[in-house]
Amino acid sequence: MSMRSCYLTVLDRELHYTEWGAADLHPNSPAIVMWHGLARTGRDFDDIAAHFSATHRIVCPDTIGRGLSQWSPKPDEEYCLDFYAKLATAFVDALGLKEFDWIGTSMGGAIGTVAAAGSLKGRIRHLVLNDNGPSLASAAIERIRSYAGSPAAFDRVSELETYLRTVYKPYGWQTDAQWRRMTETSVRRLPDGRVTPHYDPNMVRQFINQPDDYERWNEYDAVTAKTLCLRGKNSDLLLPETVVAMQQRGPRCTLLEVPGVGHAPCLNVPEQIEPIARFLAS
Repeated sequence: MSMRSCYLTVLDRELHYTEWGAADLHPNSPAIVMWHGLARTGRDFDDIAAHFSATHRIVCPDTIGRGLSQWSPKPDEEYCLDFYAKLATAFVDALGLKEFDWIGTSMGGAIGTVAAAGSLKGRIRHLVLNDNGPSLASAAIERIRSYAGSPAAFDRVSELETYLRTVYKPYGWQTDAQWRRMTETSVRRLPDGRVTPHYDPNMVRQFINQPDDYERWNEYDAVTAKTLCLRGKNSDLLLPETVVAMQQRGPRCTLLEVPGVGHAPCLNVPEQIEPIARFLAS
């Protein structure tokens, strides 16, 4: 089924999202919320969303300050996991989603954890954490913050694509067409005519105002949803010892380690999508 581009205002903030599958499917048809990473957009899920679209209703929002969603007028207050979880709750409520599964890449996984432990507890049936856990390596956070907080600008879109191929090389295998789509769905033009990634640089103030925002063991321990953790074998963000602890406490996640990938798996090939499909069917 084709993708639709949609807008929805919740908590007085306009969110953009793409929707796949039929909203008027049988009321019992399963729904999946797919939430992207820190400096990315919901379009990162195009491949996996298309895979599920024949049987599921899929929604892939752009977080506030990213993609086509509104930038926050209160960045110090709203660019943080707790507010993102509030937005997520208002978002699924407005869409009439009672119960659903959640696939979250990096930051999207953290939002899912916070929500699954609190405002959406009992409503998230399956929680998929894509290279995310309740404690993240500080060196990797600093690496991500360094490029996300000062986004590069280029004269040409092709130069931006080259940059993204370098920054996101740990994602692993992508075709030329997928790299081009990633570029074209995450680009904005500056007043001087140059192009840059499509997000508000102020979103990195999360790491200044709330430096421990991604330390979420209390929330993880409160999660009751079935939980799957995908970890890129070469990830510098989600450390092996963290995953061991995740398997021993809280929801006792199932682990899928993805070879040849760092932070984070793209969820764009059968080797990554099919295990997720089996997990969601369990």
